Amino acid sequence: MKILSIVGARPNFMKIAPLCDEMAKRGVNHYLVHTGQHYDEKMSKLFFEQLAIPKPDIDLGVGSGTQAEQTAEIMKRLEPVLLREKPDLMIVVGDVTSTMAASITAAKLLIPIAHVESGLRSFDRTMPEEINRLLTDAIADYHFTTEESASQNLIREGVAPEKIFFVGNTMIDSLLKHVEKAEQSTILKDLGLSPQGYGVVTLHRPSNVDDPGNFGKILKALAEIANGGLPLIFPVHPRTRKRLDEYGLKSFVREHRVGEAAVGIMLTDPLGYLDFLKLTKESRLVLTDSGGIQEETTVFGVPCLTLRENTERPVTITSGTNMLVGMDSQKIVFEGMRCLREGAPHHAVPQLWDGRAAERIVGKIIELVGP
Repeated sequence: MKILSIVGARPNFMKIAPLCDEMAKRGVNHYLVHTGQHYDEKMSKLFFEQLAIPKPDIDLGVGSGTQAEQTAEIMKRLEPVLLREKPDLMIVVGDVTSTMAASITAAKLLIPIAHVESGLRSFDRTMPEEINRLLTDAIADYHFTTEESASQNLIREGVAPEKIFFVGNTMIDSLLKHVEKAEQSTILKDLGLSPQGYGVVTLHRPSNVDDPGNFGKILKALAEIANGGLPLIFPVHPRTRKRLDEYGLKSFVREHRVGEAAVGIMLTDPLGYLDFLKLTKESRLVLTDSGGIQEETTVFGVPCLTLRENTERPVTITSGTNMLVGMDSQKIVFEGMRCLREGAPHHAVPQLWDGRAAERIVGKIIELVGP
């Protein structure tokens, strides 16, 4: 049996690492392909090192471009690899452009596809990730889900129940494996922070950062929270930093110090996995538009305000510490201040988020595809 896995962007790396480990333990013939959708030191190479992901067998080197350009390049460069390697199964994870493009390429070559993190739905087709999820699931052969709502979404869309497997969350496998090592990170000392003395911000969704009106409203709310006494640490995605400069919005993110304490919003470069885990775990509040961070804060019990009108991960709300606040400045500030006063709501770690998702996935793949 030969399994070929696809990764392409930062969110994929935390999801594929436990699968690589488990397949190595079981002696599975595994071939890893990196599309190169994310390719620089801080968005790719550092994650491979910190998560101990094996060096990719091949890097397609797609690089940056529009979504259409990246999709076309991935398909064009992946097809000869699939024809040469003839895998018995291709694994894709998550919902990035690489996930969708690789799935279409494999489906046309009649190569079976397993989608890990299948069935998540925001029901918002303005999100590129939602289109990627829908297309991938429409042509995948096996669906591995992280929460029961995802399994129900697939059934409503006509996927046969015998092709759906509720297995848990490989991203949480990575978190639980590395959280102790992350404790050794010096990021708090490096930034002059104390545990529970700061908040964390991440923003990268086009609906938030590509519209200067929306971006400005969010930054205004963040600045009000920060200037109200909780400094915010903002590791800036490259796209987001570009928009800050283009729209002249840097006035909202000035950081200064009173004595030794930071005040305002502190911009940093993107952080490695271990530094970001430490920063999130010790924070008092997280404000984000990222799906994965909604999951991580749920496990850590850290209050999370999601700066979107919807989430494809409803279990982070029903079981976790997540709340949707959209782009309404007043609501962001109100809920942010409430979280500072009251702390995290009662929460529970969702079912099967126990660090053994990869074990269940690889076991099922061996059963389905063969030894």
